Amino acid sequence: MLWIKSLHIIFVVTWFAGLFYLPRLFVYHTLATDAVSIERFKIMERKLYYGIMTPSAVLAVGFGLVLLFGQNMWREAWMQAKLVLVLALLVHHGYLGKLMLDFKHDRNLHGDKFYRWLNEIPAAPVLFGAVILVVVKPF
Repeated sequence: MLWIKSLHIIFVVTWFAGLFYLPRLFVYHTLATDAVSIERFKIMERKLYYGIMTPSAVLAVGFGLVLLFGQNMWREAWMQAKLVLVLALLVHHGYLGKLMLDFKHDRNLHGDKFYRWLNEIPAAPVLFGAVILVVVKPF
């Protein structure tokens, strides 16, 4: 199970890297004014979302499920709390995908300040909470 746990952690890290970086790309995309830059951001966003973030999310969740059921942890209260955070993260991931599609179709409705907040606020508490739940197991 240590190999599975290692792979789970690796893919969680790569997933979070994308979750933090994609909104930052949205900030720069919002500020871009020339067509070449706008098209470049669309490509970068698509490749990050579909090439790194989504496969990392699938693998992180997959290896996490192997751990969850392989070690019979799903009954633990701390794990149930962590699963709520993972669900919130999956919703956030989907929302970022929706925003990426809005940019792809030139229908962005938000300014750079919105994306600056989105860059930091949603994912960070989930990261802190999940790590604390797994390491400390407070309940």
